[in-house]
Amino acid sequence: MENTDNTNRNPEPRETHVARKCTYKEFMSCQPFNFKGSKGAIGLIHWFESTESVFSRSNCTEDYKVKFTTCTLTEEALSWWNSFAQPIGIEKAYMITWVEFKKLLIKKYCPRTEVQKMEDEFYHLTVKGNDLKTYVRRFQELETLCPNIMPNTEKLTKVFIGGLPRSIKGNVTASKPQTLEEAINISQRLMDRVLKHNLVQETNDHKKKFDDRRNTTNNNNYPNDRDNENHYHNRNNNNNYQNNSDNNYNNRNNDHHQ
Repeated sequence: MENTDNTNRNPEPRETHVARKCTYKEFMSCQPFNFKGSKGAIGLIHWFESTESVFSRSNCTEDYKVKFTTCTLTEEALSWWNSFAQPIGIEKAYMITWVEFKKLLIKKYCPRTEVQKMEDEFYHLTVKGNDLKTYVRRFQELETLCPNIMPNTEKLTKVFIGGLPRSIKGNVTASKPQTLEEAINISQRLMDRVLKHNLVQETNDHKKKFDDRRNTTNNNNYPNDRDNENHYHNRNNNNNYQNNSDNNYNNRNNDHHQ
C-alpha cells in the first residue's frame, strides 16, 4: 500500500533572499549633495541629513557608505579626506563606519569653541511659545554635532523633556518614554491637542467679544431713540408756545386800535 504520509518527505529547500548591494551608479542617481566644508556646523548637519536620506533611498549598505560618500567631497573637504586616507591607505580608510566618519568631520569643521557654545545651548534649549517643531529640529541638530554630550539615551531623553512647556511636560514625563524618538512622538501628539484647544478657545473668545460689542451697540441706540422722541415733543411745545405768544400779541393790538 502506498504511503500517503508526507511527513517523511524531504521538504524543498526555501530560497533565501539576499539583499542586493547598492551600486555606485544607483547611489549617484539619487543625486547626493556635494560637501566642500565652507558652511560651518549648520552646513555640515544639513549635509549629514541629505546624505543619510540618499542611503535610505538607494539601500546603501554600511560597508559602502563611506566609500560612496567620499566621492561627493570637493575642494577643502576633499583635501582633508586625502590627507586622512593616504597615510593609512585608501582601502583601510574606506573601512571606517559612517558614524566614525561623521565624528571625524565634526572634529574638523566644528572648532572646540563652537562646540562649547552649542553644548551650552543644548542644556538651555527650551520651546518658544508652542513652537515644538523648531525645538525638536534644533535639539536633534545639537545632538548630532555634540555626539559626546550625553552618555546614554535616558539622560538625553530627560534633557529633551526638560525643555518642554509646562502644558505638556507633566504628561510626557508620566508616559515614561524609553527613547528620545518616543518622547518626541508623545510630545507632538500632546502639543497638537493643546493647539486645537487654544484654537477653540480663541474662536469662543472672539464670538463672545462680537456678541458683547453688538449688545453694547444696541443699548447705545435705544436711548438715542428716546432722545429723538423727547426732542420732537420739545420742538412741538416750543412751536405751540410761539403760536400762543403771537396770538396774544395780535389780540392786544386789536384791543388797542379799538
